[in-house]
Amino acid sequence: MPSTDSLNCRRTLNVGERTYTYFSLPEAAKNLGDLDRLPFSLKVLLENLLRWEDGKTVTRRDLQAIADWLHTRSSDREIQYRPARVLMQDFTGVPAVVDLAAMRDAMAKAGGDPQKINPLSPVDLVIDHSVMVDKFATPEAFGENVEIEMQRNGERYAFLRWGQHAFDNFSVVPPGTGICHQVNLEYLGRTVWTKDEDGVTYAFPDTLVGTDSHTTMINGLGVLGWGVGGIEAEAAMLGQPVSMLIPEVIGFKLSGKLKEGITATDLVLTVTQMLRKKGVVGKFVEFYGDGLAELPLADRATLANMAPEYGATCGFFPVDEITLGYLRLSGRPEEAVKLVESYCKAQGLWRHAGSEPLFTDSLELDMGQVEASLAGPKRPQDRVALPQVSQAFEDFLGLQLNPTAKEEGRLESEGGGGVAVGNAAQNDIHYELNGQRHPLRDGAVVIAAITSCTNTSNPSVMMAAGLLAKKAVEKGLQRKPWVKSSLAPGSKVVTEYFAAAGLTEYLDTLGFDLVGYGCTTCIGNSGPLPDPIEKAIQQGDLTVASVLSGNRNFEGRVHPLVKTNWLASPPLVVAYALAGSVRMNIAEEPLGEDRDGKPVYLRDIWPSQQEIAEAVQKVDTAMFRKEYAAVFEGDAQWQAIGVPESNTYAWQADSTYIQHPPFFEQIDQAPPHVGDIHEARILALLGDSVTTDHISPAGNIKADSPAGRYLREQGVASTDFNSYGSRRGNHQVMMRGTFANIRIRNEMLDGQEGGNTLHVPSGDQLSIYDAAMRYQAEGTPLVVIAGKEYGTGSSRDWAAKGTNLLGVKAVLAESFERIHRSNLVGMGVLPLQFKDGLDRRTLKLTGRETLAITGLDGVELRPLMPLGVEITRENGAQEHVEVLCRIDTLNEVEYFKAGGILHYVLRQMIAN
Repeated sequence: MPSTDSLNCRRTLNVGERTYTYFSLPEAAKNLGDLDRLPFSLKVLLENLLRWEDGKTVTRRDLQAIADWLHTRSSDREIQYRPARVLMQDFTGVPAVVDLAAMRDAMAKAGGDPQKINPLSPVDLVIDHSVMVDKFATPEAFGENVEIEMQRNGERYAFLRWGQHAFDNFSVVPPGTGICHQVNLEYLGRTVWTKDEDGVTYAFPDTLVGTDSHTTMINGLGVLGWGVGGIEAEAAMLGQPVSMLIPEVIGFKLSGKLKEGITATDLVLTVTQMLRKKGVVGKFVEFYGDGLAELPLADRATLANMAPEYGATCGFFPVDEITLGYLRLSGRPEEAVKLVESYCKAQGLWRHAGSEPLFTDSLELDMGQVEASLAGPKRPQDRVALPQVSQAFEDFLGLQLNPTAKEEGRLESEGGGGVAVGNAAQNDIHYELNGQRHPLRDGAVVIAAITSCTNTSNPSVMMAAGLLAKKAVEKGLQRKPWVKSSLAPGSKVVTEYFAAAGLTEYLDTLGFDLVGYGCTTCIGNSGPLPDPIEKAIQQGDLTVASVLSGNRNFEGRVHPLVKTNWLASPPLVVAYALAGSVRMNIAEEPLGEDRDGKPVYLRDIWPSQQEIAEAVQKVDTAMFRKEYAAVFEGDAQWQAIGVPESNTYAWQADSTYIQHPPFFEQIDQAPPHVGDIHEARILALLGDSVTTDHISPAGNIKADSPAGRYLREQGVASTDFNSYGSRRGNHQVMMRGTFANIRIRNEMLDGQEGGNTLHVPSGDQLSIYDAAMRYQAEGTPLVVIAGKEYGTGSSRDWAAKGTNLLGVKAVLAESFERIHRSNLVGMGVLPLQFKDGLDRRTLKLTGRETLAITGLDGVELRPLMPLGVEITRENGAQEHVEVLCRIDTLNEVEYFKAGGILHYVLRQMIAN
């Protein structure tokens, strides 16, 4: 380790027969001051700085700043943090490997050694985002979906196989294995990491960044990690530190325990709502209190997983006996478990009963007060108690059917809430499926999916779903015929324990057959609905629903025809498949009738805590060891993929999946000049809570969209379009899909849905891509204007890459989500923030204005500096406003000046 160890805190620790070197926090405290009540998450950051202290990127003042945090509970100190490893999923991983391959080409072109472009930190890429629910409710669904997945993604998988062989420190978990966060929790995560260097074995906290926002799930295991954009992750694995401010830490105290019939999902939806209301964006959340002793590790992971939904950087749980128990259950070697215990106790990283660190602020929840809940209809923080779901749907439907009840921007700012206008009339459309005629109406549950890392990693809620299915089948209940049902666990261990508990057959009977091991519905890979149902929805313009055990329910995400989406526990997913509608109050109304014609209520089939606990006892260590014994090998189809042996990639000009990106074409020239922006036009004028799902291409590719037209021009049939996510390695597809979401509302077009805009001054209404290309041909720079929470959602690097390729020079918003703001800087797009009291409405912006961004010419760019915006109206009137430059750190200044973070890294490597 490069540490100068100015505090003389390097020590050794003997565990069994091995000796480990570590950097002691108690020894550091002798110079820095008492650290006992420092939040555990900040202790992990402090250890990281101790280990990397070099007098340049990490100094003694940085160490003292974290110790001094105890007195101020906040800090404006920028630190350079180096995580131990990087986690990727394939949607974000493929473009990252594309960038690495392009950087190798650029290095070779500059006369350097392309093999210098190599991960310096371990990288694990898990292929989990590509399987779609094409087939469902049949025993053959899993095999057929895997077959389709391999056919669709052959080029991508061959490319990843090349990367696995071409790059050091780069491992790929093949498709059909599990979701990256569940694989990370069950296998990859260690809690304490080790590294051999110069004959010394170092021990230190396991830390990581991941190219998926739900990387935070691993915090349930006492591993500090969070999501970053693919751009930032690439820089981290190439040796660049993560530049960050020492965060505020919000303590969340848990007491009591969950009541009978209440699930971990209900708890996490309650916590998400509370923390969103509190306001924790950009902050760490750390859970504490003696209630933690009542939370199994899987419940902790469920809470940690949802950190992006409650807005925090992470939701951290300290290490204790429950952590050790899970490490043993999941098959970690006993020596590794003993190291975790010894190291954490030696470092003051072990949670004791009564432990109460000091926090910036805190809030508390008695878990005994949690009630059964869902979240919806379109935001994860909008918790609705189970008995009120039907009324929440009626409120949303009333606003849909009576647009005059909407206030401007209401749906974005209130998540579909607002003033109810009375129960709308049933709107029946009949359809025929499998020879049977059925009615379809508003509120119909057309998708019921047990999906996503959030809940499928949790045996208690999964067993509850299986037990509820068993009781329902025994009563003679069936799912409604219009419900597309699916089971997509996050690892093969789940199917092992379902089988051991004897529950598989009951889930299958209700149509919850295994469809794949991957994210599926939660990320928009729900697949098509049966044709008659899709036609009925379109014919009646029906407002239908999905119920999924996921973490995201944003508009247009799950399925383009499904306007309302509800997050729920796995047993409630099964219950709604039986009910078939969210217009029912399933807490009180019967789900159906038994074989004798008697009503069956949810309470009749809900399993007891005792039944669930007995089922969970079926989960054993042998299951984990069996399923992870050959985790990197893959099946015969994966192993049969040919791999060219070369240090640089042989790009195929006719590929529609993998294309050489244009980002580094000018790398041999001087960096672009950072100066004022003149005569800019507004590409889009957007409201609040515009997510990366709105910005970044995601889900299905429409045939009449710019991306669809491009693919057809390349000879791709619409049936073979696949998803945007699968084509993230092709910038031609992705830039055409940027801002193309069917639910995005551009206020330049009076809030009309869809990815269109107004070209000024011609007045032509065009797709955003077509307008951007016209502006580029005219030499016109572009700006995007937005409201609050711009860029919330998944850590989609293409939300920034696509913005860059469309010619957008700056984004001016009321506030930004953490990852997306960083990604904009990383792609050379200037993030600007309105100052208090100003926004697009107070300025009466129409989108027809011309903008100039001033204050950059002839000055040294610095973090958070004020800049000016000159607004020229259509009538020639001018107005000057001051805005805040949201380049937040000195490192980001250097990245922006170089044209982006990867440009900075590549220029450094070429120079050296």
